[in-house]
Amino acid sequence: MSSNTRTTVAANPAAAPAPSRRTLLRTAVAGTAVAGAGLALGSATTASAASWEAESSGRVTTPAQALRRLAAGNERWRTHRQEHPHESAYVRRRLVEGQNPFAIVLGCVDSRVPPELVFDQGLGDLLTVRSAGEVLDEAVLGSIAYGVLELHVPLVLVLAHQSCGAVAAAVHADETNEPLPAHIQYLADQIRPSIDHTQHGDARVDATINAHVRTVRRRLAAEPDIAAKVARGQLAVVAARYELRDQRVRTLA
Repeated sequence: MSSNTRTTVAANPAAAPAPSRRTLLRTAVAGTAVAGAGLALGSATTASAASWEAESSGRVTTPAQALRRLAAGNERWRTHRQEHPHESAYVRRRLVEGQNPFAIVLGCVDSRVPPELVFDQGLGDLLTVRSAGEVLDEAVLGSIAYGVLELHVPLVLVLAHQSCGAVAAAVHADETNEPLPAHIQYLADQIRPSIDHTQHGDARVDATINAHVRTVRRRLAAEPDIAAKVARGQLAVVAARYELRDQRVRTLA
């Protein structure tokens, strides 16, 4: 949202037990704690196409591997060396059999921050969930849980961005007590607890962007099923921010 301010067939089907709900979910949809604070996205160097393809051909299984791949992609994006990976006819045919994304990105709906572009990723790489201001609701939570629990994705990145219009609207409504139209008020109500009243003007909006994305990360990391995977080292939930000015993604501690 913009503003000017800132995821075996049994040999004998008749004798086989009924498939579990989870098995059905995987088949139907796939066609088929806080970790990472010290892993800065902005520190990666650009990889060559050959070395990147060699790395990406193997399955990413750890949060650190996922963060490194996102960092390398963002470096390519911001230095105008995009590779637009995984778009070939071969990849499209292979993905008919299923998907194996290496990261979930919960981002804003803002048209200037499409995750596949800012991380230079292709088909099957990212499970993207987007809502204005990265606001959580049951649909967003269920979508992230599907990626974590059914597809075993090792990283959830909550991605805020500079000049978020949803946050700016929430701050304005808080300051003026003016109601927002239709369902936009719901977004503002979800963002309101993160408003930084120690700041003023544009600085308040900017500080609230950071506070809100950290709050969303904490809420996700506290979800019992997600927290259990974080505790086992199988998952990281990381907050980050995209800067429109230099197109860099930075993690937030």
